[in-house]
Order: sequence, then C-alpha cells, then structure tokens
Amino acid sequence: MKEDTASEGPIQPRKSIFREYAEAILVAVVLALFIRTFVVQAFKIPSGSMKPTLLVGDHILVNKFIYGVKLPFVNTTLIPVTDPKRGDVVVFKFPEDPKKDFIKRIIGVPGDIVEVRNKKVYLNHKPMVDTYGTYLDPHVILGRARPRDNFGPVTVPAGAFFVMGDNRDHSYDSRFWGFVDLSMVKGKAFIIYWSWNKETSGIRWGRLGHLLH
Repeated sequence: MKEDTASEGPIQPRKSIFREYAEAILVAVVLALFIRTFVVQAFKIPSGSMKPTLLVGDHILVNKFIYGVKLPFVNTTLIPVTDPKRGDVVVFKFPEDPKKDFIKRIIGVPGDIVEVRNKKVYLNHKPMVDTYGTYLDPHVILGRARPRDNFGPVTVPAGAFFVMGDNRDHSYDSRFWGFVDLSMVKGKAFIIYWSWNKETSGIRWGRLGHLLH
C-alpha cells in the first residue's frame, strides 16, 4: 500500500551552482575585509630598522583590535580598548607620508621626557633599561644637528608616542621626524607567521610562530 507524503510547504527552487558559489565568495570576501579592517592584518618587513627583533622578509600579524575599534578612513576610535604601552611594537601610518606604513617600538608615552645622550636613551631623566636596542656602529655622532646619537630632551605630548627602531643606528624614527599620533597607530605586532630569507632563498623555520615582545 502506497503511503501519501505530507507536504510542509511550497517547494523552493534550487539555487544554481553559480549563485551558490557567488554567494559563498561574497561572504568570504566581506568576512576577510572585516577581519583585516578591525581585527588582524598581515604585513611584510621590508627593511632592517627593527633588527634583530624583525628581519627583512619576516611576515607578521598585527592585532588591530587591541587599541580599540577605529572607523575606517577617518581613524576615529569608536570603541576604546587599551592604550599603547612602552615596549609595544606597533605599525602606524608614517606621519610624513600616511600612504606608507612604518613599524617601530614605543619608547615614550604621553608625558614622558625622552633624551638620547651618546647613544644612551634616557626616560624621565633616568637611563632606560634598553633591552631591545641594538647598536652596530661604534662611532658616536656628536652634536644635535644629526640626532641619531644625541637628541632632546623632548616631552611626549598628549595623544602621541615617541618611537624608535630596535636597530638604533639604522632607523629613521621619532628622533628625526617627531611623534606618532594615536590616530595613526594601526595596531600591535604580535607574531611572525612566515619568514623568507631572500639572500639564501630559504625559509627561516626557527622564526615561524615566534611571538613578539
């Protein structure tokens, strides 16, 4: 005996395979853009200004949420989370050319007095415990016309930061062009997810997954 099949409603026409793929791709693109804009963004290190912490060819991930949710294009913080701290490695828009992204380490926060005397960094009139600073050139440039080795003192203004590269002798940083405004900070670098040595055409396996401090 044949049983009747009860209908639970009108049968919906099946989507075409093209439409299903198109919708899946659209969702993936929107999700990727959301993550890149508000959560995490990948960057590649092009110079040696942060040696030995970061090498040319390192690929890093930057936490964009840690300093608050910012409105794209206008850099206005909608939801503040926490402020950048001394020692944070941050990616920011270069003040002299916002189309370029720079990466440096925060040395001074608002209210700090920063000075460099004969390559030694002073923070609030005391020698800073410079754990990450590396000096490859033994020569000391005297005078303040060339501020690499002698600079300041300067007071970091409200809403801004004084940054330096870990490779102190080969870094174009706040000693030369001034402070970084909080609105220009994109996020905090937190991990090396890939590293490629162009000179040897090899992967630096030991750097993969290295957390940045």
